[in-house]
Amino acid sequence: MAKVPDNYVYLDYAATAPLIEEAAQAMAPYMQPGRANIAYGGNANSLHVPGRAAFAALEDARRRIARALGAQRPDELILTSGATEADNAALFGLANAAVAARRRAGAGDFTPHVVISAIEHDAVLAPAKRLEQQGFRVTRVAPNRAGFITPEALAAVLDANTVLVSVMTANSELGSIQPVAELAKVAHAAGALFHTDATQALGKTPVDVRAWGCDAASFSAHKVGGPKGIGALYVKARTPFDAYLLGGGQEAGRRSGTQNVAGAAGFAAAVEAAQANQPAETQRLAALRDKLYAALATTPGVHPTVDVAPGSTEYLPNIVHVLVDALESETLILRFDMRGFGVSGGSACSSHSLEPSHVLRAIGIGDDAAHGALRISMGRYTTEADIDNFIAAVGPVLDWE
Repeated sequence: MAKVPDNYVYLDYAATAPLIEEAAQAMAPYMQPGRANIAYGGNANSLHVPGRAAFAALEDARRRIARALGAQRPDELILTSGATEADNAALFGLANAAVAARRRAGAGDFTPHVVISAIEHDAVLAPAKRLEQQGFRVTRVAPNRAGFITPEALAAVLDANTVLVSVMTANSELGSIQPVAELAKVAHAAGALFHTDATQALGKTPVDVRAWGCDAASFSAHKVGGPKGIGALYVKARTPFDAYLLGGGQEAGRRSGTQNVAGAAGFAAAVEAAQANQPAETQRLAALRDKLYAALATTPGVHPTVDVAPGSTEYLPNIVHVLVDALESETLILRFDMRGFGVSGGSACSSHSLEPSHVLRAIGIGDDAAHGALRISMGRYTTEADIDNFIAAVGPVLDWE
């Protein structure tokens, strides 16, 4: 196994965040081996004492996560294996249930319409494509050059047959924060449900599912320093929803599979910490973001992908995205890695693809320029010294022969 140097500077928080102390402590009791684990490692669906203890812990975690996200009731939260599953469950579960509800109400035969943004994560793009193959009509609404889906652009593509709209809260490459509350109103005015993938937003910008007025929202624990392998789908009470994952009927029949109680405990601790620290962290990270953008903007051959004004709250405070002339993302990543800095070219889920980012194409960036994309993303353990050291490394990396 490759050993990470002790002085390595990790700047890829948009891909995943290191496990935070609060989450590790919350999960520690569940990591005990052997007989000691019986007190914590029960199946939350069993009737005996260990099972009941696990169920109580699971429901405590659910209540805490729901409260932190602004949900009105704990049972509005479906625990999943992560945001990818939550996104898939949302698109299939909401779209199919909405169609069934309309047909029961007498809508008759019609071609259902789903709208997503063109800058969604693949976890939304791929299920939307599957819905298209199943007979849905899918519209991918384009952002403006700054990376935003405007209410006007959304309204222009909606029609009477639109059953679902899905627009992410914050883009993982550009950092653009979408006006989800306004977009939800536009969708509802057209009679459609509204889902948002809020994975990148949590802990970086205010998150409140009730204030947004959304019908569903997806989250992941590991983006805020929780464990990998657990996430959640918020589904507002009385929203039509068809179970996506079938089996034993766990999660009130909405998501089958034995629940990850240890992960839920870590998720709850991470979400509470993210929400409690968000105002201060947003201010601290935005200062680092602005410092880095200012330094990179004066570096020959480096161009900010979008215009992020100092102090801007329209973009995530922890993401810096630039385009580098004459060098490809893979080369930049490896050169920075050799100097002790972990950065990326965009979404980790497509890091092995040779295709330019669909997000950059959507805002009008040409393929040649898009091949030089570089994303630096920060988080809880990023210090000002880390950013200063990264800035000092930029020149040697770009001038490497």
